[in-house]
Amino acid sequence: MYFFIGNLSFLDLWYSSVYTPNNIVTYVSGDKSISFAGCLAQFFFSAGLGYSECYLLTAMAYDRYMAISNPLLYAQAMSSRLCVGLVTVSYLGGFVNSTIITSETFTLTFCGDNVIDDFFCDLPPLVKLACDVKPSYHIVLYFLLASNVLTPIVFILTSYLFIIVAILRIRSTQGQLKAFSTCSSHLISVTLYYGSILYIYYRPSSSYSLEQDKIVSLFYTVVFPMLNPMIYSLRNKDVKEALKKLFKMTS
Repeated sequence: MYFFIGNLSFLDLWYSSVYTPNNIVTYVSGDKSISFAGCLAQFFFSAGLGYSECYLLTAMAYDRYMAISNPLLYAQAMSSRLCVGLVTVSYLGGFVNSTIITSETFTLTFCGDNVIDDFFCDLPPLVKLACDVKPSYHIVLYFLLASNVLTPIVFILTSYLFIIVAILRIRSTQGQLKAFSTCSSHLISVTLYYGSILYIYYRPSSSYSLEQDKIVSLFYTVVFPMLNPMIYSLRNKDVKEALKKLFKMTS
């Protein structure tokens, strides 16, 4: 479990680094321009790390299922080799798909003022700047979004369905609560991350708004990665006691 959490923390740190330094420079200097190469690099790493996190959260859901359904065989079932393999596949899958969507997006013809109505080079504002978006591009786009977002969500929901069944088989209430507590942090991270992505990419086009997207994208690119370490730290008793003391001091 801690191997996956460590990789998630590393991924979140890298993910936030794609946007935060550039945003700080922009706010300090007032220069809001970005080169074509810089926009391409930001888009590539953004998509690659975002897709990788989707796969990694899926692997973590499977890890939690194995821990609860087969606790005595957990060490054998989730061997070091399997854990490394799952993380490696997560990164490879993320960046392979990122290469595809980046090459497809940046071969579009852009026209007009080329003003990106967002704080980073994201997909919706870039597509809005394109002069002519072919139907084949939409096919590739929806395929990648389905394979990188919807498919992992199905696997995560399936894993949690089996987790719930396994928890209900536990006779004591205390045992059920203890088993569920091992999943609570992951469930919160999944809800926050996938909730924001689904809001941006899968809501009806009639309710589409770049202003709302900018706010939501700020959360899942900067705020949520910063929250993940705290979310997983809440499982630590020392952290809980420190928070209780802090609340008592402020109240």
